[in-house]
Amino acid sequence: MVSSLPLYQPNHCFLSNIQLKGLRNGLLWRPSNSFGSDTEIRVRPIKASVDTAPFPLFQPGKVEESLSELEPVDPDFYKIGYVRSMRAYGIEFKEGPDGFGVYASKDVEPLRRARVIMEIPLELMLTIRQKLPWMFFPDIIPLGHPIFDIINSTNPETDWDLRLACLLLYAFDHKDNFWQLYGDFLPSADECTSLLLASEDELLELQDPSLASTMRNQQRRALEFWEKNWHNGAPLKIMRLARDPRRFLWAVGIAQSRCINMQMRIGALHQDANMLIPYGDMLNHSFQPNCFFHWRFKDRMLEVLINAGQRIRKGDEMTVNYMSTQKNDMFMQRYGFSSSVNPWDVIQFSGNARIHLDSFLSVFNISGLPEEYYHNTGRLSKVGDTFVDGAVIAAARTLPTWSDGDVPPIPSVERKAVKELQEECQRMLAEYPTTSKQDQKLLDSSPEATRTLEAALKYRLHRKLFIEKVFQALEIYQERILF
Repeated sequence: MVSSLPLYQPNHCFLSNIQLKGLRNGLLWRPSNSFGSDTEIRVRPIKASVDTAPFPLFQPGKVEESLSELEPVDPDFYKIGYVRSMRAYGIEFKEGPDGFGVYASKDVEPLRRARVIMEIPLELMLTIRQKLPWMFFPDIIPLGHPIFDIINSTNPETDWDLRLACLLLYAFDHKDNFWQLYGDFLPSADECTSLLLASEDELLELQDPSLASTMRNQQRRALEFWEKNWHNGAPLKIMRLARDPRRFLWAVGIAQSRCINMQMRIGALHQDANMLIPYGDMLNHSFQPNCFFHWRFKDRMLEVLINAGQRIRKGDEMTVNYMSTQKNDMFMQRYGFSSSVNPWDVIQFSGNARIHLDSFLSVFNISGLPEEYYHNTGRLSKVGDTFVDGAVIAAARTLPTWSDGDVPPIPSVERKAVKELQEECQRMLAEYPTTSKQDQKLLDSSPEATRTLEAALKYRLHRKLFIEKVFQALEIYQERILF
């Protein structure tokens, strides 16, 4: 079994409640946005053997001058978890311009079994059962407290984020609760990229009327809930949790962007739960993750494990996949970020032109089924060929195609279809009021832009870059196959 040695060795092994309370005032606030990667964007939990020798425990090193924009996090970030049995192995937390991230502190050779890098006890999490009757952990809400009546008034099918936001706000207000300390390391309302906090002007900058309308509805839903329960006649114990609507919108945004939905088993009780998991929520997103989550029933512990057979180099970032098969608009709704290389993004073509699927796949060495396309980087691939990425994989899924066994395409017909698809791509780009170059220039010239505005500008830029990449892929397809 994995050793439960300390993650971080402070001068004193334990801190009293009084010391912990005082520690909060000494914390150095660090804004974070753990979902800030542009080019790498929930993982299916699987059982894995974890009885291998543990990694050497993380020992905070000396801060050295480096050209990297990443910095080691404040030691207090480790202390508040250590005294409550959080453990980490072979990793370190670092902070960059886009917030926190988790990085390997040593090389890890691939093994046949998954390896534990983090253990987070249930006692540190905030969880609420997905279905009635509501069950919380920790059970910090006293009998008769009005926050339970507010939670109980939510729609069991749709309002999981409102319930979790209420529980989070209550935890911040509950004496000696762990989240009073951990909350200092979460992004503030000004650092949060959730579009729930976006202004009307910022929503218009998305250049996506459908997504903007969806976010207006989500904002309206959250604000109506706040107005219903945080009115002038509400008890002080409720009012102080979210005195203004922006505070509540922030809590809902945190709940949405950091929640993990997972089945827990406590004794003989199985329950699907929405969970806020400290430290685990600092793992950034990737479409090719090297880690996954696993619930260890016996010890009521959530584990983060490295994929079996995965090679990790010192300094590599540890990542998980937040949502599989989802387009960029869904990532923006839930997490406030997008990617130009999302392999599941889609372009809606309306014409009748189609290209030969097998020929297109062979040109870019793409293999597998549509649900499992991947770039075959074997002998057929050219050295240094980095053109194929998630956008080209998405193109293989989204382009109108035809396939008829081994029947080869007729070059003249195929060439005509490619030109028609390229023309449709150009028409799509022309419908936007700005170009990708203008969007990039605006981003570069607006260093003081709010995080929500920055996210909106990146979203529309990534959409255009995706369409341009599809156009380029069609051009390469002609050059390599048809002539």
